[in-house]
Amino acid sequence: MRVNKITIAALAVVAGLSLTACQNDDDATSHGDSSAAPASSSPNGGSGSGGSAQGAAKDSAGKNPGEGQGTIAGTGSDKDGVIDKCRTDELEVTATDNTIGGDPGGTVVVEFTNGGGRDCAISGYAGVDLKTSAGALSAKRTGEQASPTVLKDGESVAFGITYPINDSGGSGVRITGLVVTPPDETKSVSLDWPGAATLPVTDGSGSPVKVGPIGSAGQAG
Repeated sequence: MRVNKITIAALAVVAGLSLTACQNDDDATSHGDSSAAPASSSPNGGSGSGGSAQGAAKDSAGKNPGEGQGTIAGTGSDKDGVIDKCRTDELEVTATDNTIGGDPGGTVVVEFTNGGGRDCAISGYAGVDLKTSAGALSAKRTGEQASPTVLKDGESVAFGITYPINDSGGSGVRITGLVVTPPDETKSVSLDWPGAATLPVTDGSGSPVKVGPIGSAGQAG
C-alpha cells in the first residue's frame, strides 16, 4: 500500500506540473497575440492609417496628393483649347477720323490688328486718354454691352470715340495726342489725334469724350 500511495502522489505531482506548464504556454501565447496587434498602426496614425488616408485622398481627388493641377494658357500660345488675351505688343493700333458730315459730334475710330502670330481674345473697353492743352482727359465709357471677340492672326477689330465739335467760335481746348490702352492691359500706345483740333471748353462736370466697347466702331455715343 505504501508503494501505491507514493506512486499516486508522484503521478499527482507530475500532473500538476503538466497543468502548470500548459497554463504558462497559454499565457505566453495570449500575451504574444495582444502585443502584436498594435503593430499595424501607430498612436499618431503611422504607416497603416497613413496608407488609408492617402488612398482616400486619391479616390476623392482622382489623383495622388501633390499631382499637378493643370496649366493655364501661356502668353503667345493656345493650350487645352484656352485662348489667351491679346497683348499690347501683339497689336498694331491705328486711329482714323470717321466723322460724317451733319453729325452733331465728331468720331474717331481706333483699330486693333492682331500681328502676334496666334489667335487671341479681346473684349470690354480700351482705356482712352486725350492729351490736351489743359492736361489729360479720360474718355467715359458709353455703357454698351461688350461682346467677347476672338481675334485671329491678321484680323482687326475696332471701337469708336465720340467727342463734341468746337463750334463756339473760341479757341477751345487744343488736342495734342491720343493714348490707347487695350483691355486688361497696362501698356499703352501713343498716337496722333486724327480728329478735330480742339474741344469746346466745358464746365468740368464730366468728360465730353465717350468711348464704345471693342467691336463698336463708329457706334460710340
